[in-house]
Amino acid sequence: MADTDWGNQTAITEFILLGFGDLPDLQVFLFLLFLVIYVATMAGNTLIIALVLADQHLHTPMYFFLGNLSCLEICYTSTILPRMLASLLNGDKTISVNGCLTQLYFFGALAATECYLLAAMSYDRYLAICKPLHYSSLMNTRFCFQLAAGSWVNGCLSITILTLFILQFIFCGPNEIDHFYCDSIPLMKLSCGDKQVIILVDFILSCIVSLLPFLLTLTSYVCIIATILRIPSTTGRQKAFSTCSSHLIVVTIFYGTIMIVYMLPKRDSLGVIKKVLSLCYTVLTPLVNPLIYSLRNREVKEALRRGFSKYMSFTKTCRKS
Repeated sequence: MADTDWGNQTAITEFILLGFGDLPDLQVFLFLLFLVIYVATMAGNTLIIALVLADQHLHTPMYFFLGNLSCLEICYTSTILPRMLASLLNGDKTISVNGCLTQLYFFGALAATECYLLAAMSYDRYLAICKPLHYSSLMNTRFCFQLAAGSWVNGCLSITILTLFILQFIFCGPNEIDHFYCDSIPLMKLSCGDKQVIILVDFILSCIVSLLPFLLTLTSYVCIIATILRIPSTTGRQKAFSTCSSHLIVVTIFYGTIMIVYMLPKRDSLGVIKKVLSLCYTVLTPLVNPLIYSLRNREVKEALRRGFSKYMSFTKTCRKS
């Protein structure tokens, strides 16, 4: 650690993101794959936001949170994939120190926010299924805004604390980051001086940001499943369990991979495994969240049908005029 200004601390001005450079024969395939994923992610989440804003039937707490999640996923994916696509296309793997720290901050803030937001969404489903008579009074508009705002504020605050510690690092080489985006763990490896404090801070924040929300989410879904099992109708029980189980699978993949990456020992031998696992919460979950949480729902399908009917009616009116 050092007390001098950032500009005087570092002997290097840029980092090299190695990404998937060890797979030179797959660069074109990876570019096309991630391009399709990025376009699909943006289209799916944008569609959800448009439906939630435009359709009065979706102005409920559940879809308010889903709209927040879709907005977050768009920003979240856009902090990583465009830069990675450009690197795969032109082969330029360099990123400035300031650009790297900026990506680290926004990615970290959005990832932490998603951890809290998924916990808030699970609590909303818990109240809706386990406390249906009190749901409207408990999950009112004010409380919904408080949960959403709290998720965003806590997410940004957590990464701000970590970034302030990282800003005190002296980077004196080498400047190669064995990852496809700027993350705190590889940056720690490139720093000089004592790292014990920042490693401890990183571990504590990882527990607060990922482990606690995951336990809250898991508890909510355990209560939800227990309530579903008491439903007398077999058809209703199977339908509710199918929806909740798919939600639980997604959040388990998201929380699980994050906890493995950030809470396992910082060893070089685990670098490849952590890089692969990072794809789950940076690329996979933003892609499947719109499908799992929204596009399978009957209300969303009805909203799509109504929107398409309105569009067709508008098109016919324009042609007649």
